[in-house]
Amino acid sequence: MLKVPQSVCGGSSSRSIVLAAQEHRSDTTSWYAGQTCVCANRIYVQESVAAAFAEKLLAKVSGLSLGRGTEAGVSQGPLIDEKAVAKMEEHVADVVAKDGTVLSGGKRSALGGTFFEPTVETGVTQAMKVAREETFAPLAPIISFEDENDVIAMANDSEFGLASYFYAKDMARIWRVAEALEAGMVGVNTGMIANEMAPFGGIKQSGMGREGSKYGIEGFLELKYVALGGL
Repeated sequence: MLKVPQSVCGGSSSRSIVLAAQEHRSDTTSWYAGQTCVCANRIYVQESVAAAFAEKLLAKVSGLSLGRGTEAGVSQGPLIDEKAVAKMEEHVADVVAKDGTVLSGGKRSALGGTFFEPTVETGVTQAMKVAREETFAPLAPIISFEDENDVIAMANDSEFGLASYFYAKDMARIWRVAEALEAGMVGVNTGMIANEMAPFGGIKQSGMGREGSKYGIEGFLELKYVALGGL
């Protein structure tokens, strides 16, 4: 029996931050059609590069091939069930109802079943469901911000804290932002954060404890305190 419950991935709302003048990628949104606990659920992009980022992201998304994973050349499969599709539709509709814009996708695929077109949205704000709930689907909502303090406050405004990603080159900024982000794991200029040496786990409502690395054994151990006196 475990002494300490190990990390729970349920609820992550992971976020990716793009600061001005940096090269950027968005691979974490498209992994498994957005259906992993460390997929980027919110993408924050500095206002000065937001338009250019959206253009590059659209180009990336247009290259995704939707279909069954057993077929050659397919890069995105279906959602797990109808409930997942319904939640995706709910989040897309909420953005549109609150004056956001769907740049691509936004609807079920002509393939039928639970296939959903990879979707990119702009004009997204913190007041929308996608910024508060985990979508777990191929949705890339772009949220613009003014400066570093602004985006850190926005990124941390969540009950979840599993993973965060951000892109920057200045080392002072890298350490400053990494320390300020309220997440159990932070990827800097990379989305590939999971490996056998990494202490995988989150904070807030994204779980407790860690899996992997030397810290993963701690949940299997008992701590004993011995007080000596009267010798």
